[in-house]
Amino acid sequence: MPTLLIRDIPDELNAWITEQSHSLRTSRKEFVLALLRSSWLGDDDTPVFEDVPVAPARAVEAIPFTFIDLFAGIGGMRIGLERVGGRCLFTSEWDRFAQKTYEAWFGEMPEGDIREIRPADIPDHDVLAAGFPCQPFSIAGVSKKNSLGRDHGFRDVTQGTLFFQLATVIEIKRPPVILLENVKNLRSHDGGNTWNVIRRTLEELEYTIFDNVVDAAAWVPQHRERVFIVGFDRRVFGESVRFAFPEPPAGPLPRFRDILDPRPDRKYTLTDHLWGYLQDYAAKHKAKGNGFGFGMTNLDGVSRTLSARYYKDGSEILVPQGETRNPRRLSPIECARLMGFPDNLPVVVSDTQAYRQFGNAVVPVIVEAVGRQIVSTLGEHLTRRPNGCLIKPTTRQPRPLQGKHCPTASPGTETKRSMTV
Repeated sequence: MPTLLIRDIPDELNAWITEQSHSLRTSRKEFVLALLRSSWLGDDDTPVFEDVPVAPARAVEAIPFTFIDLFAGIGGMRIGLERVGGRCLFTSEWDRFAQKTYEAWFGEMPEGDIREIRPADIPDHDVLAAGFPCQPFSIAGVSKKNSLGRDHGFRDVTQGTLFFQLATVIEIKRPPVILLENVKNLRSHDGGNTWNVIRRTLEELEYTIFDNVVDAAAWVPQHRERVFIVGFDRRVFGESVRFAFPEPPAGPLPRFRDILDPRPDRKYTLTDHLWGYLQDYAAKHKAKGNGFGFGMTNLDGVSRTLSARYYKDGSEILVPQGETRNPRRLSPIECARLMGFPDNLPVVVSDTQAYRQFGNAVVPVIVEAVGRQIVSTLGEHLTRRPNGCLIKPTTRQPRPLQGKHCPTASPGTETKRSMTV
């Protein structure tokens, strides 16, 4: 169905559409489409949802937005954000094997090393998404006043790190929203110094920061804790922003057995030599009072965290095969399922590279859940703006966000509302 841009929506009608779509737990887009399709209204003056292709209870507030995907890996961030209405404008990933997978999945070859990309060449966007690597910072010889108390202080403490490149892009492009992901121990890395520098840097750049550790075990059968950082530009959203991280879905936890192939290739079964080594290694450390060893997974439970080193021996997530057969490691396809990637995305690299890629990836459904919360905040913000669209300022002076879904307006100028359907 072609996109329809309905212009000159009266404020009272716009408010009614928002109120009705919220009460029905559907998007504004689906509500209007249902209204246009309906030949009559219900007794409570709401359209009858008989032929709506998307179930209202599962719809997302229809706020189209653009994003860029930095340190993209194989695109877990992209999948999650596209599911809630995002459109990717730019991607950066330096690893050539990850690039190969990304191109096969999305039909686009990512740009390479972010250190070789000029921020000015990156298109304007609404959300900056990045699963950036964790590196220590050095603050030796730099006083707090000099490093954090003046403009561009982050350059003094982050120079030479990949986070410096990320902060520079944020400073120059000023996306209204940033979404970052990292390992759980980011907060304790380098004695807490890394996290302190990251948070203070983002706050210095005038972003309100929310952070939370999310365990994927409520969404996929894997215990995988990652820290998510969401930031809102104070020049756009003001000093007070309402945002909450998603609550785990209700119901029973996913089961590990549900991602397994019924007839796995025999090559994934551990050899007698490797299985014997892993048992001896575990016994040795158990005798010393250590907890190191292999992880035999409960088929009706959740697994340990899939890591990028899984290709070495698969010891952290072993699949039991009964008393008469050695356990096996997961196949790459099973690793994809364990991470929540769709089955229709092909594995186009070697098993070794696939294990590395999935072990380094972000769980798309978690990004989707966090993305829904971001969209909710955007929706609330949009309804507060006089012209009904997100204002994206330049580095120094505010200016409106340009795009087909948002009418052009000068700051402070009243305009009639538009709505994309």
